[in-house]
Order: sequence, then C-alpha cells, then structure tokens
Amino acid sequence: MTTLVGTLSKAGAIHKVENGFVGLPDMNTPGTDAAIGDALHNPEGTVMSAGFFELKKSQPLIYTYTYDEMKLVVKGEFILTDQDTGEVTHAKERDVLFFPKGTTVKFETPEYGLGFFAGDRTFAP
Repeated sequence: MTTLVGTLSKAGAIHKVENGFVGLPDMNTPGTDAAIGDALHNPEGTVMSAGFFELKKSQPLIYTYTYDEMKLVVKGEFILTDQDTGEVTHAKERDVLFFPKGTTVKFETPEYGLGFFAGDRTFAP
C-alpha cells in the first residue's frame, strides 16, 4: 500500500485533498531521487487512485506499470523512454500521458518534474 499524503476533507460526497504533493515518500531506488504518494486511494470503494510523482535530476527511474495510469505534468518536464520500443517522448507542463498496464518506462528529467497521476488500481484484499 502507498502512503497517503495531504489533508482530506469532505463536503457531502465531494472529497478534497490539500497539499497532496507535500512530503512525498521517497521511492527508495538507489541513485534515483524519486518520490510518490497517493492523495486518494479507492475513495468510496472505487478502483481509482490519484496522487503525485516527483523526480529530481538523478539516475533514471525504470518503472513497469501493473495497472493503467494517466499522468499530467504539473511542473517541470520528463523525458520518457518506452523500454520495449526504445521510442522517446519529452513531456512538458500541462502535457497528459497514458501508460497502459504492462508498459515499462524509463523516467528522466533534466532538472525537475512533478506529475499528478490517476490510476486504475485497488488496495482491497
């Protein structure tokens, strides 16, 4: 299970998380300065999870998706390499990305990147 970050409040059925990008837990990948945390996971029993991913200039992060995910680049930029095809794309602020389940991606940044993600994954037993 991932760590929840931010402060949750509710207004009726509306869930709101403030500061969901602050204090993201380190991904503990040697040589890589990457952090990730869920702002929400499985609210109201859904299979949706959402949060923030942060990468600072360091060694690349290689990640294989075990679920479908979309990501919005909030700040900075990412250089993404599809490890199966070798194809590269450069994602800048406000770009939206889709990573299908099973995709292995190499994440890099020239300086800094912050992304907001929404994934189709559950923490239910």
